[in-house]
Amino acid sequence: MCERRVWLIQRARPEVRDTRMVVVLREDASAEERQAVSAVLSDAGVAARAVRWAEHDLYIPEAALSSTLQQTLAALAAVERCVAVESPFVLASRELHPEKSLVRVGHAVFGGADPVLIAGPCSVENEAQINEAAEAAAASGAHVLRGGGFKPRTSPYSFQGRGLEGILLLEAAGARVGLPVVTEVMEPALAVVVAEHADMLQVGSRNMQNFPLLRAVGRTGRPVMLKRGFASTLDEWLLAAEYILAEGNAHVVLCERGIRGFDTHTRNVLDLACVPLLARLTHLPVIVDPSHATGHRDLVLPMGVAAIAAGADGLMVEMHPRPDEALSDAEQTIDAATLRALATQAGSVRAALLAAQSQSPEQPEPSLAKTRQPAARLG
Repeated sequence: MCERRVWLIQRARPEVRDTRMVVVLREDASAEERQAVSAVLSDAGVAARAVRWAEHDLYIPEAALSSTLQQTLAALAAVERCVAVESPFVLASRELHPEKSLVRVGHAVFGGADPVLIAGPCSVENEAQINEAAEAAAASGAHVLRGGGFKPRTSPYSFQGRGLEGILLLEAAGARVGLPVVTEVMEPALAVVVAEHADMLQVGSRNMQNFPLLRAVGRTGRPVMLKRGFASTLDEWLLAAEYILAEGNAHVVLCERGIRGFDTHTRNVLDLACVPLLARLTHLPVIVDPSHATGHRDLVLPMGVAAIAAGADGLMVEMHPRPDEALSDAEQTIDAATLRALATQAGSVRAALLAAQSQSPEQPEPSLAKTRQPAARLG
């Protein structure tokens, strides 16, 4: 009983986080002026990472800076300002970037007024299948075509996808119907190759903390969809996104796909509460995958609509011309008619929410224990 009481007390204590001072450089600073900043940090024994992000050059120290060092840095000609960031995920935090980020993939804009709908088969099976799926997705209101060439499967004996051949078929199918394409990358060595044929790269749940892969997809410069690990906290997820952002790639979209629970009636537990919570913590767009979250095709439509009602910036669903014939994830794959209904209802819900917000007087934002007021705006 005593041990449990101590555990409860520890859980109830507010988390204490160190404040990190981010040094933002002037765009017109000379090389000599920039070198002076590096020299001051080095002389003080402070290790700091130089990052090019959101059209700014930054120094992100690994440890807190003394007030004297902060004053010294602020007086340097190259320094535009120093921004205090309490969050461990510096670049993903609203403290550094208070406004919502927009991520463009083709004509689709994640984080804008309209929800983005990503649809397509779990895996690219053959040319006829992906072409038929692409036509159905485009006709049903999808904005981005999905399809897996490399498939991480729990069993080594399950269909693993068609590899690069499948990605080439996906690229061609998307071009035929005028849709950008997103597909998963599983290995760092494949990031550049896949980026040549895909408009957006996906990092799957199993690879959320594959740090070499996160760095590799970040360096491609392509927009990246980062799925939440099925047993990951929000901080772990956002710190994974930080690896991509720290490579100078600001085009990151988060995808909630459910977390592991103990009930076997659904494949995962869809954490819709994370959607409005993430809107407070990060400027990155957030979408929801109700297919993997529920594991049942009859739940995809209602939970997809619920996700839009919760504030999601879009949806990612598995759709196949003939769902029962899908070689992977058939039980959670919807048909074109369900996709059309989802697109219609999602659009209606978003329109109703925007209309209601425009007619309501502004309300003060409710406070959260870990929500902090943004510091100086970057950008």
